[in-house]
Amino acid sequence: MKKVVLVLILMASYSSIAQKYYTKTGNTQFKASVEAFEPVEATNKSTTAIINVTSGEIASLLFIKAFNFRVALMQEHFNENYMESSTYPKATFKGLISGFNISDISSSKKQYLLNGTLTVRGVKKEIETLASFSNKNGKLLMEASFSVQPEDFNIKIPRIVSDKIAGTINISLAYEFIEKK
Repeated sequence: MKKVVLVLILMASYSSIAQKYYTKTGNTQFKASVEAFEPVEATNKSTTAIINVTSGEIASLLFIKAFNFRVALMQEHFNENYMESSTYPKATFKGLISGFNISDISSSKKQYLLNGTLTVRGVKKEIETLASFSNKNGKLLMEASFSVQPEDFNIKIPRIVSDKIAGTINISLAYEFIEKK
């Protein structure tokens, strides 16, 4: 019994040692535009993400319906026909920032390798990209970008519009984390 209590105390003290930063207002953008057609792009300004700066673990969640388009009809088609956001309301990412060290972060950008699993429409895809980190006024800033294809997540683009939507979707992240106390 004493061993169990000791293990629980050690686990609790470890979790309190782990320094975490979070955001609820992360900016996630995607662009799937083709020249000569209406831009296919949207922004989600309510991505939630957390970083354990002790381990370099990162996790994020965004609600698909929170993507905003300039054209309301595009937004409707995106949610109903492509993303099926009523069935698959969120996308998640869980990963690791290799070699991350919070004490190395300054006002100058520092790049780290970011690896993880992106889950969209219930389909998982491994992502590897570089993420830039900097510190501004006590906030941890992160920027990253990567590309995916609609087929990666079983998204079918009808032939009638396939020439208006890029085969590669570019995703950009800009997150401003604050320390979780």
